[in-house]
Amino acid sequence: MTRLQTEYQRLYLPPETGADSGGALGLIGADGRVRALVLALGQPADWATLAPLWRGVQADLGWPAPAIAVNGVDAFELWFSLADPLPRAEATELLAQLQRRYLADLRPERVRAWPGADVAAEPPACPPFAAGPERWAAFITPDLPAVFGDDPALDFEPGADAQADLLVRQRSINVAELRTAQAVLVAAEERTAASPARSSVKAETKDAIPSVTGSFQDPRAFLLAVMNDPSAPLALRIEAAKGLLPVQRPGG
Repeated sequence: MTRLQTEYQRLYLPPETGADSGGALGLIGADGRVRALVLALGQPADWATLAPLWRGVQADLGWPAPAIAVNGVDAFELWFSLADPLPRAEATELLAQLQRRYLADLRPERVRAWPGADVAAEPPACPPFAAGPERWAAFITPDLPAVFGDDPALDFEPGADAQADLLVRQRSINVAELRTAQAVLVAAEERTAASPARSSVKAETKDAIPSVTGSFQDPRAFLLAVMNDPSAPLALRIEAAKGLLPVQRPGG
C-alpha cells in the first residue's frame, strides 16, 4: 500500500476492508459497522458556519480535530475517525446529535451526513480525487478553508504524499472519548427539552395569580378577597385563609 492508503486504512476503514483494491474504499464493514463519519456543508460552502462545529467537538466533547476537506464541487467536509467501528444506526444518530447541537439553525438541505437516514446513499469518496476539469477534492490544513471562500475546490492535483502528511497528524476518537461525548450530547438535549416545560410551569404560575380587583389598604381585606375569589387556585385560597387565622376574633 502507498502511504496515503495506509492512512486511509488507519483512520477510516473497517478492519476487514483493504485500501488497495483498485482505489475503491469500502467505508462500510461486512457487519454494517463504520469508522468514518462525514459531515458536509454546502449551498453555499461556508467555513465560518462549519467552523464552530469543528472547534466545538474539540472544546466541548474532548475529541481530536476531524480532518477538513473540500469536496471539489459544493461543500466543505469534516471527516471523523473512530478507533472502534460503530453500528450504522448509532453512527447516524451521533451525526444527527452533532447537527442538532451545532448546526440547528441551518436549512436541512445544506447539511449532508454520512451515514445518514438514507441507508441507500453511497458513501462519500475519500479525497483526493478529480471532481471535474481543474477541480479537485482534497484534505486541507485548518488554516486554508477561509482562503477558498464559497468555492471548495483545488484547481490542481494534490500530491499523494502531501495528503498522507496531512492525515498522519489525525487521531481517531477512542471509545472513552466517544461514550463521554454521547453522554454530554444526550444530557444537553435533555436540558433543552426540559426548558420549555419549565417555561410552561412559570407561565401557568403567572396565569394562576388570582383575579382580585380593587384597591386594598388593609392587608386583611386583601386576604379575605383572595380567600373568597373562586377564580384563585385552591392552594392560594387556603394560604390566604391561614394568613387570616392569627387575626381572627371570636365572632369576627
